[in-house]
Amino acid sequence: MSIPESHTPARWWRVLPDGRIECDLCPRYCKLHEGQRGLCFVRKMEGGKMVLTTYGRSSGFCVDPIEKKPLNHFYPGSSVFSFGTAGCNLACKFCQNWDISKSRETDTMVDRAMPDEIAAAAERAGCKSVAFTYNDPVIFAEYAMDVADACHARGLKTVAVTAGYITEEPRREFFAKMDAANVDLKAFTDDFYVKLTGGHLQPVLDTLVYLKRETDVWFELTTLLIPGHNDSDAELEAMSQWILKELGPDVPLHFSAFHPDWKMMDVPPTPAATLTRAREIAMKAGLNYVYTGNVHDTTGGTTFCPSCHAPLVVRDWYRIDRYDLTPDGHCPHCGSAIAGRFGVFGHPFGNRRIPVAMHREDRP
Repeated sequence: MSIPESHTPARWWRVLPDGRIECDLCPRYCKLHEGQRGLCFVRKMEGGKMVLTTYGRSSGFCVDPIEKKPLNHFYPGSSVFSFGTAGCNLACKFCQNWDISKSRETDTMVDRAMPDEIAAAAERAGCKSVAFTYNDPVIFAEYAMDVADACHARGLKTVAVTAGYITEEPRREFFAKMDAANVDLKAFTDDFYVKLTGGHLQPVLDTLVYLKRETDVWFELTTLLIPGHNDSDAELEAMSQWILKELGPDVPLHFSAFHPDWKMMDVPPTPAATLTRAREIAMKAGLNYVYTGNVHDTTGGTTFCPSCHAPLVVRDWYRIDRYDLTPDGHCPHCGSAIAGRFGVFGHPFGNRRIPVAMHREDRP
């Protein structure tokens, strides 16, 4: 049974001289007539105003290992309460969550939960953080920000898993509510963004520079490597050099394997050797923390000390087999500080993924 739409007043829009409204949340600047929706599908002109149609509605809840986001330097081994809504403001032909992000039906919206209910459920589940994920939280920013406030009131951290496709004013307000983020840097050419995502590269780079220079948000990057589209040595070298120059050597970079999906079923899966090659290029460029994902690669999942090269956090998929960091995030062998957010390491959450139903006791 689907949950009916909840039309909540939205922010970041203006009325145009011709009577339409313009959504200023993301660089698409969708211009809408009465009753029309933006490309994201969840922001709509109704009664001459902009409304968000997915406030308090979710496509589901799960407890995940934080490494699944992926975040390898944000309280490793901890559990995160994950949820999303529906829709997206990009149109990636390779989307790996297309059943949620490309949804034009309310049938995917099977759970209703207001901000404090989500925070209460996460607290009951013993999670350290709550992640806005599965689809991009930028498009449900008002909802995500209210959930973030409720989480912080209970001592929980917040995580945004996003493509970073957002304009300046909402970017500032949205990330002020986030403790960590994983940002998809989908490629390093505008041609890729235009042809395969329907967007542009520069707004994403602007978001990354903003996060680095003007916030305390811990963030990591993920690039899904698609054979023949964004995996050339030249592009990987250019991307690595830009990251080094603009973001510094300590921002973790995850290279993830593509599998055929959505509108790119004719493209083969990413060979493991491609991920290894990409990792080597990025590390040779001077990046300290480079990982591989969606493949079984213990070396590519391990955090090494950039000074003495000792293996400090050894991962097998999402399971931590060895944790050798001090509580304040230093290498015990040479004393070097490891970039990230760390604490006392307890019993790691492990590989498991636990679906969560919102129960009556979670509601205030």
